[in-house]
Amino acid sequence: MNVPYLHGTQPKEQRRLSKLNDLLNAACLRELSLQGGERVLDVGSGLGQFSRAMAKAAGSRGRVIAVDRDERQVREARRQARASGEVAAVEWRRGDALALPLRKDEWGSFDVAHARFVTEHVPQPEKVVEQMVRAVRRGGRVVLADDDHDVLRLSPELPSFNSVWAAYIRVYDRLGCDPFVGRRLISLLHQAGARPVRNHWLFFGSCAGDPNFPAYVANMIGVVETAREIITGPLGMRQAEFDTALRDTRAWGRRPDAAIWFGLCWAEGVRS
Repeated sequence: MNVPYLHGTQPKEQRRLSKLNDLLNAACLRELSLQGGERVLDVGSGLGQFSRAMAKAAGSRGRVIAVDRDERQVREARRQARASGEVAAVEWRRGDALALPLRKDEWGSFDVAHARFVTEHVPQPEKVVEQMVRAVRRGGRVVLADDDHDVLRLSPELPSFNSVWAAYIRVYDRLGCDPFVGRRLISLLHQAGARPVRNHWLFFGSCAGDPNFPAYVANMIGVVETAREIITGPLGMRQAEFDTALRDTRAWGRRPDAAIWFGLCWAEGVRS
């Protein structure tokens, strides 16, 4: 069963995702450790910045197929690729992570299957991972990176934002998705028939004084803003309370002692 993508694909959200890629991609590429020549499947590729980064790392002997279910995302990914002069670096396909658009001869052929921020947005993440395991060759890697929203910590404490964040987590329950799926990635790999070989996480935080800190604060605000209608509608938070929390967060982001602690959960498995 598919559910609507929580964050949507409006221009403001596209800009947030682009900045998120700027903050994360270098660290994720280091963790992925591509050596060159790999055939890579990128599941839930979104705007495709990371797909293109993987294509650069895989080099001319490699190949990247990027799959996303939203036609608007695929169009924007192609547009950005053209603008960057990388239109041929990735093969873009529209398709569902639960039914990957692969030809018969492509199943079992990839060296790496990668998905970032995908399993948190589907009610049956195990089905996605099963598809990814089927897609890689024997000995091929399946790499999952996703959130456990319970690990967010702000210092100094910000009670008004904490209330909004708790409501944001409840939105996942309402959609039938798991806001804590990051802690289950190893289990998902095991259940799908891959041998788990690595459990890790990437620090995704910052502090005042870091030039990127405003971008981290803006991302945190942008994430909950996309869920405003549900938080202030079915979940019952007053609009004034929501708006106050965001104003408080913007002011908090200007404190000289502000710090964000978060982590992107990272898991790898190998197809036996």
